Amino acid sequence: MEKTILPTQETLDPKWYVIDAANQRLGRLATEVARILRGKNKPTFTPHMDTGDFVIIVNAEKVIVTGRKSSQKLYRRHSGRPGGMKVETFSQLQARIPERIVEKAVKGMLPKNALGRKLFTKLKVYAGPDHKHQAQQPETIELNTNS
Repeated sequence: MEKTILPTQETLDPKWYVIDAANQRLGRLATEVARILRGKNKPTFTPHMDTGDFVIIVNAEKVIVTGRKSSQKLYRRHSGRPGGMKVETFSQLQARIPERIVEKAVKGMLPKNALGRKLFTKLKVYAGPDHKHQAQQPETIELNTNS
């Protein structure tokens, strides 16, 4: 009888990747990042396990959207109190907290369960070009999301 071999923590060996989000389209960037976080780019991908890698995104403030999304795309949050709904457009949130835009886009593409919450902790987003993960010796990935 043949058995399916599951990857173990010793065989996984997660890597660190740096992605420059400058002039990248938001949705296409988030799709690629979610694939890497989930581990779908590896031959050892297992749907119920964390087989993904760590991703560092720099220059999140320079991410772009097409069409009129900068003025029409809305981000909502609620304080939990009656009448506590806050609504911002893409351009307002980009001026205030640019990291949140990329985080929300990637989080929406991850599983909606405990595995998705664990995978989301492997995403590190920075507004500027600098990050504090040099000790992990991350590899740079070039994405072309403008086509």
